[in-house]
Amino acid sequence: MALLITGVAGFVGSHLAERLLKEGFDLIGVDSFLDYYPKGIKENNLKRVRENPRFEFIEGNLLNLNLKEILEQVDAVFHQAAIPGVRASWGKDFSQYVENNIQATQVLLEACKDIRLKKFIYASSSSIYGDSDELPIKETSPTNPVSPYGVSKLAGEHLTALYFKGYGIPTVSLRYFTVYGSRQRPDMGFHKFISAVLLGREIEIYGTGEQTRDFTFIEDAVEANLQAFFGGKEGEAYNVGGGSRIKLIEAIRIIEEISGKSANLKYKDPQRGDAKHTYADVSKAKRDFGYSPKVNIYEGLARHCKWLKDNLDIYR
Repeated sequence: MALLITGVAGFVGSHLAERLLKEGFDLIGVDSFLDYYPKGIKENNLKRVRENPRFEFIEGNLLNLNLKEILEQVDAVFHQAAIPGVRASWGKDFSQYVENNIQATQVLLEACKDIRLKKFIYASSSSIYGDSDELPIKETSPTNPVSPYGVSKLAGEHLTALYFKGYGIPTVSLRYFTVYGSRQRPDMGFHKFISAVLLGREIEIYGTGEQTRDFTFIEDAVEANLQAFFGGKEGEAYNVGGGSRIKLIEAIRIIEEISGKSANLKYKDPQRGDAKHTYADVSKAKRDFGYSPKVNIYEGLARHCKWLKDNLDIYR
């Protein structure tokens, strides 16, 4: 069985590729190497999978590729490709989010209309909820994004639902809650915090540090993708959380304990688009396909710290 991963050189995409190859699938990976962060980092993400003879890599933008030709070779799609970043999505750069998160998703779905796929897994985000008054957040909670990025991911979800209803494409949306671990993007919180502590640099805290997040370790996010492929209900959306809701300031204290070094904190004004609290109710995913996060925040941060300590040169 052959599978397609879009955004394969990214943080989640590269981990997912490694896992699917390990499970014995043939794999086609697509990535356009958007310049949101350096290409060299993404190429390093793919180093292991490109050595596997069952992996074929295609470099290109989804808007320009011959998707019909690619899709005829595969049985399922894991659509991870997107331009990320809550804070970067404001202003003139939003056009990139429209192109890469909305238009590219629609073009890919359109190309899937006449292909008999087993599943189309869409990587969504907890950003679609915004500042929810309901904690823990259920899939039925209101979707009120507080960033243009969140709007773009919600639009992608709506498109997957429309193509399921209109054309029967077996779509499943996974709403990731703050994924972390080895190879996390350099603009993301834990990467920045751990790097700063290891290198003795300043950590910028936006707001009080009392805001909370439900952090999901990368292995749990990958497992959710595999489980949703086999057992996710078509046309449905699922929360993918880590069961590790914690205050940002408490997470930094754990990083200090693990590293044996003190953090130099600098508090700044809250940023537009940052939700105050996130906390996922994952009971629907547990019921439908057995999802249950395994890695707690302490273990996950210890593994993240060790990997980043050993690989800091990649990001310099």
